[in-house]
Amino acid sequence: MVRDDVLPRSFEAERERLRGVAYRMLGSLAEADDVLQEAWLRLQLSQGTEIGNFGGWLTTVVSRIALDLLRSRRTRREATLNQEEVEPILNRVPPPDPEQEALLAEAVGIGLMVVLDTLAPAERVAFVLHDLFGVSFNDVSSVLGCSEAAGRQLASRARRRIRDVDRKAAASSSQQQRLVSAFYTASRKGDFEALLNVLDPDVTLRIDQALVPAGTRGVVRGSLAVAKRAQIGASRAPSAQLLYANGSAAIAVAPFGQLQLVMMFVVSDERVREIEVLADPKRLAGLRLTLLEA
Repeated sequence: MVRDDVLPRSFEAERERLRGVAYRMLGSLAEADDVLQEAWLRLQLSQGTEIGNFGGWLTTVVSRIALDLLRSRRTRREATLNQEEVEPILNRVPPPDPEQEALLAEAVGIGLMVVLDTLAPAERVAFVLHDLFGVSFNDVSSVLGCSEAAGRQLASRARRRIRDVDRKAAASSSQQQRLVSAFYTASRKGDFEALLNVLDPDVTLRIDQALVPAGTRGVVRGSLAVAKRAQIGASRAPSAQLLYANGSAAIAVAPFGQLQLVMMFVVSDERVREIEVLADPKRLAGLRLTLLEA
């Protein structure tokens, strides 16, 4: 029989490490805590019998629960993909995270968490367990229910995908910063031709309803119309400033230091494809803003 105090003490000794494992697999502190709760219940049910290594046993349990959640999440995403694709970019700006989750994300590395989210569930589990926590491939394969060679292949594939995403993200970020800076400079100078060179012919500008007259839609389409609106807007907003909003190049208007609006951009193929003007105070409060030099 296992003494009554052994299981709680063994679990608490492993809690923070297990929480880190679950968080890196799931990217959500709330889900990580749910996984730990489920792992604790399973440990209680086992009564600790025939568990020679509590840390290894709990790591396996936490990993399997997280893997099930990842697979379930992927299925839900695929079912709602078409609906998400037609939403305007304003609706894709995430709400602010709870403070504790934000701090943990910063410690882990926000960039890594974003890249991990591009991996298939088994790849993510293999990479997190082996590359981030040093779990042997023998134990990784036990969690995934595959051969050790397959576990090695999954982790290797994850590393390649992470490198590819890192390279593409760096190129995309550089392109976006360059195009947003060009848009900013051209609009401030009133250079209509330069604006047209930056904008995609079918560019869409979406303006927060708080900024447009009642009964009208805040949507402008086409490079000519958007360039004209950009010129007018720049002439009325001398306090506009280049910055990063949630890690992406953007333009903010903050007269007398009071944030009034932020322009978010989507770029591809060397052109600005979408512009979203955010003015809702709740959306603005949820943005992480850092200055960017022109």
